[in-house]
Amino acid sequence: MFPQVKAKPDDTKARIIETADALFRRLGYAKTAVSDIAAELGMSPANIYRFFPSKNAIVEAICKRCLAEVEDKAWAVARSKASASDRLERVVLEILAYHKENLITDQRVNDIVLVAMEDSWQTIQAHKVAMCAIAEMILRDGIASGEFEPVDPHRTADLFMRSVLAFTHPLLIGKCLEEGQAVEDEARASVRFLLRAITPR
Repeated sequence: MFPQVKAKPDDTKARIIETADALFRRLGYAKTAVSDIAAELGMSPANIYRFFPSKNAIVEAICKRCLAEVEDKAWAVARSKASASDRLERVVLEILAYHKENLITDQRVNDIVLVAMEDSWQTIQAHKVAMCAIAEMILRDGIASGEFEPVDPHRTADLFMRSVLAFTHPLLIGKCLEEGQAVEDEARASVRFLLRAITPR
């Protein structure tokens, strides 16, 4: 007989998050109970509550995981060898592509996003800070190389990210797609329009 391997707490939390995410997408957030998640995992609801105090806390964990994936993709672009202008454009397009693929496939996923936005405000605020830091790093590179004017990189990064919100916010992306907009083309055009304001003439 083989000894039974006890799952580590981190492994159990990850399994709960993965299973809940799949059920929310399949059944919808409102129709999925903690007991459904527990049944899918073959454990008791009480065991779920050992790791997450509520269903909303599970959504927050899903939100954190998704936003961390977005940040990883954006940092990879920011640290690449392309020009600063190209990197800023690619960061926006990477975020757009991620949300198109993962978060706006149907109304059930939109419901998860809405819950996350209402109950994970600190997580979303931290994500905004991280994205501004990424844009600021690229802007500093562009300023140092003479590609951009010597603007305030912190303030400009904040303005830049606010200006491309339609291409980085999952619900706004969803609205653009519903209206049949060519969001990638519009994102490129918007980024290039913004960068002309800080490009030496």
